[in-house]
Amino acid sequence: MPDGSSSRTRVHRHPERQDPDPARVHRILDEALTCTVAWVDEEGRPRALPTIQARIGDTLYLHGSRAARAWKAVAAGAEVCVVATVIDELVLARTSPHHSMNYRSAVVYGRAREVTDETELYEVARAITRHVLPGREDDAVEPRTNDWRETLIVAMPIDEASAKVRTGPPVDDPEDLDADVWAGTLPLRTVAGTPAPAPDLKPGVAAPPYLEEFRRP
Repeated sequence: MPDGSSSRTRVHRHPERQDPDPARVHRILDEALTCTVAWVDEEGRPRALPTIQARIGDTLYLHGSRAARAWKAVAAGAEVCVVATVIDELVLARTSPHHSMNYRSAVVYGRAREVTDETELYEVARAITRHVLPGREDDAVEPRTNDWRETLIVAMPIDEASAKVRTGPPVDDPEDLDADVWAGTLPLRTVAGTPAPAPDLKPGVAAPPYLEEFRRP
């Protein structure tokens, strides 16, 4: 696995929070439900789009619309920056400037290629479905040929990337420690609600067990 080291991936603000383990980048990309893809277009304008991702080995796959002009630039090889973040806790300090969040974030730089091989396309389609909801890839009808006329899948290597992680309590200035203000952390987690069937669901189709077992990685 490439170590991802480069001048762009080096953390300058709080460098102690950079995780040197490349496997951490993989875990964050796997856990974050979505990511943001950013680049500068051919006219020099900044672009950023949220999307769904999936990782297979050292390759990150991104899901886009073939009709969107912006995604065409990515597929054509524009240099992109992909960011995925998981928020674990709110960090509540005594003073507002020291409020923060405990988080895990991954940044990946590179150029993407359009996926055109049919076998790879269907493997990625299953991976993206599994990323959103494990088990769903075995139930959902796979994409038909016409679907690929609307859906664009691009792939980029995870070979220039870094992870940044914050953990722990708030850090207040010594002169504020005696303030009568509660300080600490508030853990956050994703919790699934009750599944709501589609209004046109075929009678007799039961909710699959993996809906009740849903947990983010």
